[in-house]
Amino acid sequence: MNDPVKTMKQEVGRVAAARVQSDSIVGLGSGSTAAYAIEYIGDRLSKGEIKNIVGVPTSFQAEVLAKKFKIPLVTLDAIDHIDIAIDGADEVDPQKNLIKGGGAAHTREKVVDSLANEFIVVVDDGKLVERLGSTFLLPVEVIPMAVAPVMRSLEKLGGKPELRMGVKKAGPVVTDQGNLVIDVKFDHIDNPGEMEKTINNFPGVLENGLFVGIADIVLVGAIKDGKPEIREF
Repeated sequence: MNDPVKTMKQEVGRVAAARVQSDSIVGLGSGSTAAYAIEYIGDRLSKGEIKNIVGVPTSFQAEVLAKKFKIPLVTLDAIDHIDIAIDGADEVDPQKNLIKGGGAAHTREKVVDSLANEFIVVVDDGKLVERLGSTFLLPVEVIPMAVAPVMRSLEKLGGKPELRMGVKKAGPVVTDQGNLVIDVKFDHIDNPGEMEKTINNFPGVLENGLFVGIADIVLVGAIKDGKPEIREF
């Protein structure tokens, strides 16, 4: 039995992977849809459709997948640019601003995605919102000693912060950098650009999940009459 949602995510990943050209440095994103893009980039490499590709992973998950699909990897200290990055998002507003960090990888994602000459976001239509923060909590990566003061500062901003706890793990989620994640519920985020700067200025905050003015192209998958349909947003 074919799962239409899985098929749709695969299609979005395939469309994004088709935009990767030979001799490119590619930012490899995290999450379920980006995972299909990594698989299809590897597939195109193995078939010889594209050559001389190197990837920059945004997470341990992306690194593991890239190795599985035989995409050579480089670190940021070995390159001076990224041609194209493909990554998912948890929310996308009409201005192509994003909330990311559902997988707690948003710090590395923001570093890689913002360096890319072209940043392609791959999502399903359930991620489209009128205003950021309406369905998804805002993730804030914070060094462990600063959790309490940062939570107090977030409350003063009008947020309801909660430390993200592990699933099938006792205690909190620990990021690839060894930090913790605070998820914040805001009733609405009126000015994402200002909010991003304000939160990042709290001492002890490494990065938050607001991606403002970084996305170039948003590929949106939907299911119409049981079939996947991809459009550019």
